[in-house]
Amino acid sequence: MVITTLTLLRYSGFQNRLWALSQMGLAPPKLATVAGLKFYRLMGSGGGNGFAVSPNWGVYALLGHWDGGSAAADFFASHPWFGEVKTRTSERITFHLEATMSHGEWGGDNPFTPRPDRYRAEDPVAVITRATIRPHKLLDFWRYVPRTSASVYEHPARRLSVGIGEYPIFMQATFSIWESGAAMTRFAYHSTHHREVVKFTRERGWYREELFTRFRILGAYGSWQGLDLPAIEQDPGQVEGNVKVGTD
Repeated sequence: MVITTLTLLRYSGFQNRLWALSQMGLAPPKLATVAGLKFYRLMGSGGGNGFAVSPNWGVYALLGHWDGGSAAADFFASHPWFGEVKTRTSERITFHLEATMSHGEWGGDNPFTPRPDRYRAEDPVAVITRATIRPHKLLDFWRYVPRTSASVYEHPARRLSVGIGEYPIFMQATFSIWESGAAMTRFAYHSTHHREVVKFTRERGWYREELFTRFRILGAYGSWQGLDLPAIEQDPGQVEGNVKVGTD
């Protein structure tokens, strides 16, 4: 079973944050040789709630798309690089995900193979949105980000939303968790700010490339700012690698 993982990492203290920043350049060659890792991105985050031009030097994210849950479990349990990550982070959480819908491209391709039959509107969902912004559209794009991100952040069905990205300002992504797929859909179609941004995206041609992927949440390890995850129904026949909800 192909799965996706999204790991949020928090670093405290100057030395640990300096190390984390250095890994944006040093870690990719190590990750490129990890067995079973088909696609990965190591990303930083923005200030505030993550949706800001200024970076947050203490929060990073690792996205992985794996041949199976066992490959992911081996990496998080025993890979030397992630072992050092564990010693340097003050907080971390890894979500195990299965794509149920995906459209668009990331780096010229779509790495996710969705399983629409695994989606249930009443279940909790995770969403990744990602875009490369055209350089001459940056100013126009960033004029609308603060109010749109605020509308997500304040929504009662949102459990988590973090602004992340491969490069500051022009390569942006969002990872969010919603109490149900139905609640996420209602936000997408009924939020005034969200609908406005979708309209402007088409009319003004902000993006050179974009992707939207919805995921079923298989489980999570760790903790993140007191995050209270929705109840996740485990399906032992579909989950490999001891995926569970709990501490890592």
